[in-house]
Amino acid sequence: MTALLHIKDSYYFEVPKFLYRSDRSDRGDFPDYWVRLDDEYQDWEAVRQIEAISGNAAFENIPNQAELLDAYHGWRHEGKNFAKPFDRFLEESTEGGWFQQQLALGKYAKQLKSESESLESYKARQQDAKPLQSIWTQIKTDAEDVAAFNQEAPAWSADKIDDYNSHLNGKILIPQPFGQLKNNYEPESGFCISKFMILELAVAAILVFLFSKLASYVSNGRPAKGKLWNMLETFLLFIRDEVARPAIGKHDADRFVPLLWTIFLFVLGCNLFGMLPWVGAPTGSFSVTLGLALVTFATVIVAGSIRFGVVGFWKNQVPSMGLPLPLAVVLVPMIFAIEVLSLLIKHAVLGIRLLANMVAGHLVLLAILGMAVAAAPNTNWALTAVITVVSSVLFSCLELFVAFLQAYVFTFLSALFIGSAVHHH
Repeated sequence: MTALLHIKDSYYFEVPKFLYRSDRSDRGDFPDYWVRLDDEYQDWEAVRQIEAISGNAAFENIPNQAELLDAYHGWRHEGKNFAKPFDRFLEESTEGGWFQQQLALGKYAKQLKSESESLESYKARQQDAKPLQSIWTQIKTDAEDVAAFNQEAPAWSADKIDDYNSHLNGKILIPQPFGQLKNNYEPESGFCISKFMILELAVAAILVFLFSKLASYVSNGRPAKGKLWNMLETFLLFIRDEVARPAIGKHDADRFVPLLWTIFLFVLGCNLFGMLPWVGAPTGSFSVTLGLALVTFATVIVAGSIRFGVVGFWKNQVPSMGLPLPLAVVLVPMIFAIEVLSLLIKHAVLGIRLLANMVAGHLVLLAILGMAVAAAPNTNWALTAVITVVSSVLFSCLELFVAFLQAYVFTFLSALFIGSAVHHH
């Protein structure tokens, strides 16, 4: 699903395999994280960790190396543990209970050794485990060395290199100068640059370029000319007259129009990227839509605090009801808690709504393609192809409409929330 519809963020761009062939000929040509996922490397690293543990007198009851490796191989081949390194085996598996108990990891971190163990004894045991934890962290750091593995271990076979190249065909890996990846979809450490980050920057760069050009055209009071500039001006007037002023009020709306206009075009640009083959919509990631919702939330807090003061803004969350003092003492704190919770929830839902609508269209297309594949062997291929193509085109047109609609809905709701923050309830 991810490879087909680009719903999930990744650390590579994907194109048809014939357009970008992986022709790596040596293990050193592969990214470090790819080597770390290889079973030969993981066994090599496991041996280094076992030797380091065995050579440290602080560790006790250590099984022999062959037993540990056999148990690790069985654990690693379970679906949920696929390609996990040896240190994860020691820290998570039932076979690593001897290790976890000494380091007070997993269930042993909070579980008393026995019912008779006192709290003081438990705390002392936890304190004794801290030096071992530091030693273990250093062992893991020292054992992980892709460069040493490339020098010491036998070269990969041609078959393995061909197999790995086939997996990387069509994948344009994004360089990671500031971080380290765990795999193509998860960061390991540092700041890792993902596909959606680059797409967001591309949308932002396009908007900056277009806004700057439009500003230069109209800076002297001249009207915008040309289809593109007239379209941008039309969007601006629409956001101002049909979104900002009705939701915020004519007196306050114009100062929020630049923000709302930017939000609308940014969300629209991210949505439309999802219509391009092999690209994907950044708004199909909750981290992106939540970030956009946080922009609105921050604007609400700042704008309301500027208008009413910090204390006044929070007091304004409770509508004036003229309650008698005995009732007010009981009801006002309850209403305040409900309103603050509502403020948080509605901004979270703002991000979830955009995410759900952008992902839903991809899922529908996936369902259509899946039904076509399932039905094809038992039906007429021509009829199946026609139905699939027509349905996909129609739903793609619907997605195009949804891309504009959701940009409008997100912007309009943002305007409503801002309007509510700068006016008395």
